[in-house]
Amino acid sequence: MSPISRRELLTGGVAAGAGLVIGFYLPHHGRGHRRPFSPNAYLRIAPDNKVTIVVARSEMGQGVRTALPMILAEELEADWKQIEVEQAGASTLYGDQTTGGSASVRTTWDPMRKAGAAAREMLISAAALTWSVPRSACVAESGHIKHAASNRSLSYGELAGKASTLPIPTDVPLKQSKDYKIVGQRLARVDSPAKVKGEATFGIDFRLPGMKYAVLSRCPVIGGKVASFDDKDSRKISGVGYVGKIGESAVAVVADTVWGAMEGRRTLNVTWDEGPNKDLNSAAVMASLKQGASKKGANLFAAGEPAKVSGRHVSAEYELPFMAHAPMEPGNCTAHYEASKCELWAPTQVPQDCRDSVAPAIGLDPDQVKVNVTLMGGGFGRRLEHDYAVEAAQVSKSINGPVKVIWTREDDMRCSTYRPASLHQLSATLDGSGFPAALLHRIIAPSISGQKGQPVPNGVDPDLPDEAGPVYGIPNYSIEYVMTETPVPLGWMRSVYALQAAFALESFIDELAVAAGKDPVQYRLHLLGKEQDLVYFTTTWKTSRMKAALQLAAEKAGWDKPLPAGRYRGVACFGSFSSYMAEVVEISMEGGQAGNAQPRVHRVVAVVDCGQVVNPSILEQQIQGGIVYGLANALRAKITIEKGRVVQGNFDDYAPLRMDETPTVEVYAVPSQEAPTGIGEPSVPPVAPALCNAIYTATKKRIRALPILS
Repeated sequence: MSPISRRELLTGGVAAGAGLVIGFYLPHHGRGHRRPFSPNAYLRIAPDNKVTIVVARSEMGQGVRTALPMILAEELEADWKQIEVEQAGASTLYGDQTTGGSASVRTTWDPMRKAGAAAREMLISAAALTWSVPRSACVAESGHIKHAASNRSLSYGELAGKASTLPIPTDVPLKQSKDYKIVGQRLARVDSPAKVKGEATFGIDFRLPGMKYAVLSRCPVIGGKVASFDDKDSRKISGVGYVGKIGESAVAVVADTVWGAMEGRRTLNVTWDEGPNKDLNSAAVMASLKQGASKKGANLFAAGEPAKVSGRHVSAEYELPFMAHAPMEPGNCTAHYEASKCELWAPTQVPQDCRDSVAPAIGLDPDQVKVNVTLMGGGFGRRLEHDYAVEAAQVSKSINGPVKVIWTREDDMRCSTYRPASLHQLSATLDGSGFPAALLHRIIAPSISGQKGQPVPNGVDPDLPDEAGPVYGIPNYSIEYVMTETPVPLGWMRSVYALQAAFALESFIDELAVAAGKDPVQYRLHLLGKEQDLVYFTTTWKTSRMKAALQLAAEKAGWDKPLPAGRYRGVACFGSFSSYMAEVVEISMEGGQAGNAQPRVHRVVAVVDCGQVVNPSILEQQIQGGIVYGLANALRAKITIEKGRVVQGNFDDYAPLRMDETPTVEVYAVPSQEAPTGIGEPSVPPVAPALCNAIYTATKKRIRALPILS
């Protein structure tokens, strides 16, 4: 078996009576050395034939509890009906457990396959030894090893004990895609039955005996602190048993019921030290971006010399606001502190970060903190933070008992982290046929990682290499990033910088097509016409794959066929998280005079090239969900700041897409035998530019700032 970067199959251990255990290792990103045996997931085959796959990534509706076991079960030649899935909590055994960046399948594809294949080969060897026959005479099939010559068969459970005594093979054959029986099938998600029956336990559902409930009064001004508080009225509320300061910026009210805690907070009198941001507003934020645009940027991609190209010059500027994640399940965490240990039940995308942040906050070592991962009612990146877990642990320590901290919708909207606002400056020099001979894209935005104190090598936010790469093989092409600062707390939100970069680039490409008098699809296909490999950091983007996705999207949308009167189309394509995405949005303009009409989206055709598809149903669900999310963002999502405070507070002024606004979404995948790439986020970036391009077709008015209905 040849070694693979950052993903290696390690030897398993033998535990007497435990059957066969296989693990594989996924180190933390950026660590050059190999860690000791630290499995990312386990396969357990018990003597009673129970096959358990432990998944170390978090389930937040994206289907990871189904997709990852499918990969391992495929190589194992398991009977899918016998598979049981177990959620792992935080542990040093699992490498990086972060669920984000559309990385779960693409980073564990090889380890999962090799772990399953190694187990399969060990079971074959165990059967051959049992029967005293050559290994070559035995085959694995549907959870059994069979010997055709003698018509004998043993289940995996029957072989588990002997298999566990055998050495782990260092090189194992992997199946070819043509032989897949599980991967590529529309298997039902393992988490769906419990959700449909109302039996699934999300973080907000979890209960402990004797548990109290807490809500926190947090400073409404960004960066503000508690000056003092008067709790005499709060303590009059029935069931309120504790009121106390938590950290520098919040006061907790603990009661027997959620309502009692909320009433106790309502009557709490807090005096705030509003700090240096009490006069901050959105206009000042955008002004700081425009001021930052004058600075020299860090180079993200460079081809040729754009500054030396002469010809017709076209330029445009695009603006995007702060945005909130707004998952349906607001922040929450249950904690039980007991002297020298603390246990948490958290809907988290980062169980290890929860553990490592909670421990010092309550004076414990990380190995004294246990984090159990619950289901999540959406995440979108908000649960990459762990503030709610720290709060729960601190409150539990203060009351010396179990407690659930619950955020209200307004808490979740106004005391959150936000997708950064950004400014984009694009300019192009056109050749005699109207195509860009040179293109410059400058991204001016604060750095999420930089604000959090993480390294930003050479002034480049570490997320940009996955999210803002080149799409077209333009001969003179430059992408630059200017890092600015903001006091507004930042966080990763679904597709992060890709959403911003795609809106600006694909809107601008449409403007260039119009300036050249050419069809927007044909214009893009011309730019993708020459087969090129565009090297961008550690990713190589292939124009041929983007072209194929765009061609299929145009074909499925009927781009070359006339639309009914009053219908209009827009197109966009973009690559992010190693996947290629093309979308066509079909709209009408409704609601009064032309100047006041608003877009109504009727149909979206989405095509993706994400390599091998593990589960087509999950693929469709993720893309459909991403497009609905992206449409809501494009139409209405905007966080504004006034007097240092977030204005929006609930779904009335930060409205998601309603059911009657949701279009038909058709999903197609380009057939591929390449390794799987990211799929949770790539459908989001093309939505906004495709929609805005359709609006231009309808109105001849360009939208260069989101949201559309601001």
